[in-house]
Amino acid sequence: MDLSTRYLGLTLKNPLVVSASPLGLDIGNIRKLEDHGAAAIVLPSIFQEDIENEIEEIERLAVEGNSEALSYFPSGLADNVGPGNYLNLIRRARAAVDMPVIASLNGTSRDGWIDYARQIQEAGASALELNVYFLPTDLTLSGDEVEARYVDILSAVKREVSIPVAMKLSPFFSSVGNMVQRLDAAGADGFVLFNRFYQPDIDLEDLALVRDLKLSNRGEIRLPLLWIAALAGKVKGSIAASSGVQSSAEVMKYLFVGADVVMTTSALMRHGIDYMKTLHDGLVADLNVREVQSLAEIRGRMSRAAIGGQTAYDRVNYIRILRGGQLQG
Repeated sequence: MDLSTRYLGLTLKNPLVVSASPLGLDIGNIRKLEDHGAAAIVLPSIFQEDIENEIEEIERLAVEGNSEALSYFPSGLADNVGPGNYLNLIRRARAAVDMPVIASLNGTSRDGWIDYARQIQEAGASALELNVYFLPTDLTLSGDEVEARYVDILSAVKREVSIPVAMKLSPFFSSVGNMVQRLDAAGADGFVLFNRFYQPDIDLEDLALVRDLKLSNRGEIRLPLLWIAALAGKVKGSIAASSGVQSSAEVMKYLFVGADVVMTTSALMRHGIDYMKTLHDGLVADLNVREVQSLAEIRGRMSRAAIGGQTAYDRVNYIRILRGGQLQG
């Protein structure tokens, strides 16, 4: 059985990719994930603002001559501040495994996106995922301005690096499909659908904001499933499915609507690194049951274009569901 697939111009042994998470900070974890069937890994994001805040704090303490506070920082300060640790992680991961190692970058300024992208390429990353984690809470920003920001970031980075670049997107654009097509035309090599924004909750006892990490559940598959089905075959770039993967069933669904690869982290954090083998073996078993010899036989068979999705994916189906619910009630 041929499980190989193409993503960002890279040939992968199968469609299972580990998305960005703390699991990727440990080389031992990365090795085990490959041994258990992962075909590629996205390292945790490097955040420009975190690095710059750390540097500014050290510079402030140095100017103030606060030797006691500085003593809490490790020796060899220059080696431990800035992107050096992250770049070293890329180098060590590339040396430790055969699978592609994809870096993830979250910048805050145009120069930052460009500078860190260059350094990531020089460190040997197989590809780069742009994690444009941007919530347009500024009420003066128009939709056009928000969308232009994404295109500008991609264009600036693509001019400076030669490694493949993927855009990790949210589902909150007024027209997701048009946004993806604009980025596709601007040179994006692939798209990760979708980024999960971690919105705060409220603790009513303490009247404080609660910022906790909620792992995804299989119910979250439906929104990316819809948009991947709509975009499959309509863009040149690769499509990575993300969110809601808890078993091989979700992997199969994403492949059927047209995803090139399927990313997961929540399942691995919930069940442990060994669960990657469960996903891999489950995928093989599902394909065997269907007597499938290669992913090409099923990829996109349930896309919007493949099944004449005017009625299956759009408003008509929505109306039928509502009417059906009323009748059952």
